[in-house]
Amino acid sequence: MILVSVFYYSIRLFSVMLAGHLGELELAGATLANSWTSVTGIAFLAGLSGALETLCGQAFGAKLYRTLGIHLQASCIISSIFSIFISILWYFTEPVLIFLHQEPDISRYAALYTKFLIPGIFAYGFFKNILSFLQTQTILLPPMIFSAIPFAIHVGVAYCLVHKTALGFEGAPLAASLSMWVCVLLLALYLVFSKRCESSWEGFTMESFGYIAVNLKLALPSAAMKCLEYCAFEILVFLAGLMKDAEITTPLISMWYVNASS
Repeated sequence: MILVSVFYYSIRLFSVMLAGHLGELELAGATLANSWTSVTGIAFLAGLSGALETLCGQAFGAKLYRTLGIHLQASCIISSIFSIFISILWYFTEPVLIFLHQEPDISRYAALYTKFLIPGIFAYGFFKNILSFLQTQTILLPPMIFSAIPFAIHVGVAYCLVHKTALGFEGAPLAASLSMWVCVLLLALYLVFSKRCESSWEGFTMESFGYIAVNLKLALPSAAMKCLEYCAFEILVFLAGLMKDAEITTPLISMWYVNASS
């Protein structure tokens, strides 16, 4: 599962790198957007999916295989609802960042970058849920493969969108969103057609709505812990935005954080 995380973060990092090649302001905006979206969306959805590790683990241990699929559907419903609220927050990124005393020019680029990541936040929620669902069944190799393929595709698509189309800066986050949906699509196809998931996935059912409350009891505390964990480091990036020459200090602090957490 370590490699799965590496491939996912490589997608985000590669997009930031491509944006950074366009100029210092673009790099600062992309890194600030990366930190902003990590705290306000990525961490929260990753925490929500943590409920599945407990619920699916219990169901798998009790050999209630059909219940695994129901828990997965309930978790996907929850992540979709919260993704809508996250998207609304992300849409108003620029005024929020300016309110937090970030440089206006950097905030404008960060907001633009964030808006093109909005489609990908829904995919990320599904991705984390399916990942937890498969992990509790000790299905580890397929997620690694289906994370490596989107990253390989992402490298080419991101480069073309940034340097070969009129999108330019906007192409970097758009490519990241597209790559996340490719990853989810591959995992979903495996989920539906793999014989290893026959007993745990029987298709969509209305029963999943009855499992939402049980899921939320574990998901919300898990999401809160994950957000606090991310905030401990990402707040340094926001503080860097308050310093002189924020175009330079913001990406420097962000790169330090990436190296320290790897």
